[in-house]
Amino acid sequence: MVARINASRSLRNAVHYNENKVRQSVATLIHSRNFGKDTEKLSITDKLGTLQKFASLNERTKVNSVHISLNFDPSEKLDTANLQSIADSYMQKIGFGGQPYLVYRHEDASHPHIHIVTTNIKNNGKRIALHNIGKNQSEKARRQIEKDYNLIKADSKQRQRVYEIKPVNADKIVYGKNAVSGTKRAIANVLDEVIPKYKFTSLPELNAVLRQYNIVADQGGKESRIYKSGGLVYRVINANGEKVGVPIPASHIYNKPTLKNLQNYFLKNQVARRPHMQRVRTAIDYIIATKVRLTISDLQQHLLKERIALVARQNDQGLIYGLTYVDHKTQSVFNGSDLGKAYSANQLQTRLLPVPTKPSVKPTIRQEESITQKEKITPVDTVRNAVESVFEVEKETSPQAEFDERKKKKRKRLFH
Repeated sequence: MVARINASRSLRNAVHYNENKVRQSVATLIHSRNFGKDTEKLSITDKLGTLQKFASLNERTKVNSVHISLNFDPSEKLDTANLQSIADSYMQKIGFGGQPYLVYRHEDASHPHIHIVTTNIKNNGKRIALHNIGKNQSEKARRQIEKDYNLIKADSKQRQRVYEIKPVNADKIVYGKNAVSGTKRAIANVLDEVIPKYKFTSLPELNAVLRQYNIVADQGGKESRIYKSGGLVYRVINANGEKVGVPIPASHIYNKPTLKNLQNYFLKNQVARRPHMQRVRTAIDYIIATKVRLTISDLQQHLLKERIALVARQNDQGLIYGLTYVDHKTQSVFNGSDLGKAYSANQLQTRLLPVPTKPSVKPTIRQEESITQKEKITPVDTVRNAVESVFEVEKETSPQAEFDERKKKKRKRLFH
């Protein structure tokens, strides 16, 4: 089991996110605690009103929304009763057993998972501290629940892979019904997995991850209204990297992955990713040292075996001007220069076979006709001319040739 805790300032966003999933028939409210009504009798007003009433008891605490997801291995078949029991056990163990909380079962991913929405403000106005709750209380609770319910352990060898994130199907988004809501839902599913998990320090680094799931965060051109206002939209891209479908403003997506909010991740991840730099360096150095005649494409394929994606940025002529490494094992993202000069685009290419550039534009038929047959020199002609020129030079400059020439001139003087 994998537990993720997301704290924010908006209970309304957390509740509406799950309620929208229910309306889309990809989620179900399966359980609730401390609401004063049975789960099936709760209206949206009951759900949101109760949570907001608790939050209003402490207006000094701005972060009062807690949104938790509990994720299980795809091979595990858990019925509703088990999920309800697991949710209660988890909330009790992390200190939220007395809080009002809603439990939703989601069906929009390849693995079973539930979402829990609650608040960290108690009925006496005191707040439950969230600092290090994931590292401390949540981690202990997860391990104990895995034992109690005989779940596959998240840190065992059987579970060293990350739950799969489904890439967005560009064709389905463009041509399917309800394109806007479908696009928004597909993008949000990927962002929910990538943004809190991957350690990126810039928008290009985030895009290096998102592009692998057919999504890109787009600021627009420097003269565009979006760029000038500091805005951000998310787009679906097809297999050729072309933007398709409708752009979704970041402010319209749950958790608000706006440029301003991403800045917090940029700063935090500068430190969080440092311990994982050496793993990427070692993988690159080992491959280059043990393989011969490597191209950049060969290196990409070998790194994938180490769960490292190498994203190369090329210009129109096919020249590589930038490299980004995405380590899916540690969820860390690095520009080549961040790892050191030897791993930047310029320096790394000196350690590999050169990348063939795109051929220059061929002459037109008219231009070819203007070249006379005499001017056309084949590779064979080039070699022949070179060989003949060598023999010609040897003939003109050899000591024997000079001796014969002097002897010939001397004879002419004697007989004349």
